[in-house]
Amino acid sequence: MSFIKEFKEFALRGNVVDLAVGVVIGAAFGKIVDSLVKDIMMPILGRLMGGVDFRHLYINLGEQTFATLAEAEKAGAPLIKYGAFINTAIDFVIIAFAIFLAIKAMNRLKRAEPPPAPAEPAPEPEDIKLLREIRDALKRD
Repeated sequence: MSFIKEFKEFALRGNVVDLAVGVVIGAAFGKIVDSLVKDIMMPILGRLMGGVDFRHLYINLGEQTFATLAEAEKAGAPLIKYGAFINTAIDFVIIAFAIFLAIKAMNRLKRAEPPPAPAEPAPEPEDIKLLREIRDALKRD
């Protein structure tokens, strides 16, 4: 029974629940950023670069030639899909920038909180008072 109790305390601890919420929100955020890159940014970037669709860029390492990436994949040809890598790298940069902005905003909110009022100093212990009195008396003599 003790094991179940310990697990329950662990699972219901605030940090674990916060982590679970963070993972779920992170997964949803990843989908949004993925869509932003694939559906909005990459078509614009491809258009600016002369109508290039990065997803279809590849280097065929095999002997045969293929008209499209799909044909090369279907034939099982060895490929370097550098267009997919470019998409993934852009995904990373956007996600990293978005996380940077989110953390920067959270840090700004934390700084905006007023500092806690200083606590009153603890009363001086009696032995310290006596030692000071002795020191002062010795200085006078």
